[in-house]
Amino acid sequence: MSFETWYKEIPIVTRCYLTISVLTTAACYFDLISPFSLYLNYRLIFEKYEVWRVFTNFFFFGMPSLDFVFHMYFLVRYSRLLEEGPSFRGRSADFLTMLLFGASIMLMIAPFSSVLFLGYSLTFMMVYVWGRRNETFPMNFLGLFNFPAPWLPWVLLAFSVLLGSSPVVDLVGIFVGHVYYYLEDIVPRMPGRFRGKRIIFTPALIRYIFEGPQHEGTNVRVQFNNPAAENQEDEGED
Repeated sequence: MSFETWYKEIPIVTRCYLTISVLTTAACYFDLISPFSLYLNYRLIFEKYEVWRVFTNFFFFGMPSLDFVFHMYFLVRYSRLLEEGPSFRGRSADFLTMLLFGASIMLMIAPFSSVLFLGYSLTFMMVYVWGRRNETFPMNFLGLFNFPAPWLPWVLLAFSVLLGSSPVVDLVGIFVGHVYYYLEDIVPRMPGRFRGKRIIFTPALIRYIFEGPQHEGTNVRVQFNNPAAENQEDEGED
C-alpha cells in the first residue's frame, strides 16, 4: 500500500488532526514558528490576547524524534480505531464532539496541572475510551504479559513512570476519558430521568459540516448509534 493510499484511507477527523500536528512540528523544526508561541499560557491569552494558544497546544508533540513518532503512532492508531470502529463509524461529527468535549475539560484542568501541551493528554483520552469500549479485546505488552484492553492506559502510565516521565499528563487524559465514558455510556443506562438519553450532544453546526442539512428522523438514527443505546438493545434481545 502506498503512503498516499494509506493517508487517504484515514478517516477525516483523524487525518486532519495528524496533518495539523505534523505540519506544526515541521514549522517548529524549520524555525518558522517557535514552540514558545504555542504552549498554553492563560496570562498571555488574557493579557496579550494570544488566543491561538487555546488551540495550538493540542497540536505540538515535540521536535522530530523517536518519541514524536511514538506519539503519532498512538494518535493515528487509537483515533482511527475509534472513528472507524462501532463507536463512531459514520459519525465523525460525534467523534469530533468527543474531542472538543475532552479538550474543553482539559483546558479547565490545565491551570491546576501545569501541563503546557495537552495533545498528549487528548491522545491518552482516546486510548482510555477505546479500551473501555473494547473490554474483551486482548492486549500484549512487549511480549511480556497479556491484559484486557481497559488496562492499556494504566500499563502505558506505569511504563511512562518507569522511564522517569511525570504521570500528570497521562492522568489528565485518563480522568477526562473516564468523564466522557461515564456521561456517554454509563449514565444513559442508569435508572432515572437520563436513562436512554444522551448527555453530550453534537452541535448542529458541526453536524451540518459533516452531514449536510438534517432531515426529520436524523436524530433517531443518531440516538441508536449511541453505544449505550446499542448495549441496551443487545441486552433486551438477550
